[in-house]
Amino acid sequence: MSIPQSSKYLIVGAGVHGLSTAYHLASGLKARGEDPADILVIDKQGIAAGASGIACGVVRNNYFQPAMRKLMAHSVDIWEEHAQALSYHSVGYMQISPESMHEDVASIAAQQRDIGYESTFIEGEADSHNYMKGLFDDWQAKGITSVLHEKRGGYANNRAAMEGLAKMAESLGVQLQGGVEVTAINKDSSGTVSSVETNQGAINCEQLIICPGPWAKQFWDMLELPKNITVKDTQGVEHKDVGMWIYWSLQEGTLGIDPGLQRTNAGLAPPVIHVDSDAPLFSTVDGSLVTDKMWGIYYKPDLNFGGIQGGAAPFPVQRDADQVAVDPYGPKSREFIVGEDFAHMWVSALAHCQKRFEGTLPKFKKEPSGGIGAFTPDSFPVFDRFFENCTFLADSNHGYKMIGVGKLVAEELLEHRRTDLLRPFRFSRYAEGELHPTSNSPFPWS
Repeated sequence: MSIPQSSKYLIVGAGVHGLSTAYHLASGLKARGEDPADILVIDKQGIAAGASGIACGVVRNNYFQPAMRKLMAHSVDIWEEHAQALSYHSVGYMQISPESMHEDVASIAAQQRDIGYESTFIEGEADSHNYMKGLFDDWQAKGITSVLHEKRGGYANNRAAMEGLAKMAESLGVQLQGGVEVTAINKDSSGTVSSVETNQGAINCEQLIICPGPWAKQFWDMLELPKNITVKDTQGVEHKDVGMWIYWSLQEGTLGIDPGLQRTNAGLAPPVIHVDSDAPLFSTVDGSLVTDKMWGIYYKPDLNFGGIQGGAAPFPVQRDADQVAVDPYGPKSREFIVGEDFAHMWVSALAHCQKRFEGTLPKFKKEPSGGIGAFTPDSFPVFDRFFENCTFLADSNHGYKMIGVGKLVAEELLEHRRTDLLRPFRFSRYAEGELHPTSNSPFPWS
């Protein structure tokens, strides 16, 4: 295989961020009469070989953080604009919550109204229950006091969406090369990135865009960026020697039943359902207590996965984290992928919510899903430039839905300016104490 020895724009990673950046960069260059062939995307395997290829594919704007909410509204616009090419299903999204989250979700609803993002907010236990019964006649979850129903959002079929995005980029002249693994990043005497070393030879570049997914720590280390940082919290207290990266095991799976069984009372494709609850969760097998702690799940019918697909809150990988960081999909990482405990909890939670899922645990599919996610100290993305010409997109596992980041990065590169939507995700926020607010959700990314 022969690869170009130089490229004006070199993008590492053929997942959602790399392909979106390539497509939007090519669109901008073509509009200016410049050659999109100056864009090269490389990946050590190929299109969607990492997290984007096994992602649940949920697209939502259910964020307590204003900066995330604005960025996601921008991303939803792009999903809707290219829905057919990206295998996107605009079915909506529902956040269903207990009283401990009522205030947070009410704030989300109010701020969605402020930015013109259409949603319906239901408050009170009786009204929330009736609203859900109006959608699903077998709804039976207890202790729910609010429902935020986003009318936009939904989900995309993971690999189909990425293959569609790759075709969009290639149709404009972008070059995509698989089987190219980066082994080192070189800088010149001024500290600017000059080239990358790969298993296929060196590639010189004017701009390097790194979209590493769960391999974030590896590329961070190649750039010799700090392994530990100082984080100033919202009260102004400095926390020193905070590790830049933590790995979480993402808990996802598929219940192998006919996805057509999960329809609304009207026979329509349902919204993506996300339930957080502090009600005791009992086993769908024998009625024993699974947990009396806060829990959360999400789920949707999906023909691509061949059943009801979704997940639950992840857990941090403490043991062997350094080995996991080297290869997030390797043998050591597979020790942390979902197993019987997750299946029991998740299917029991499905049955807690809807009667139709009672007794379905034997249908859980034992196949690869979930994965390992590389999270930042505050669990929110770092989208920033380093060494003048290196853009680093560390999505902290928010990635798949944030397809609009690539468009913003392309604008920054072409127009030589910083965009307002990406400004809250600069690396400097840790030292400056400009952190994103946290919610009461059991999920680290909410």
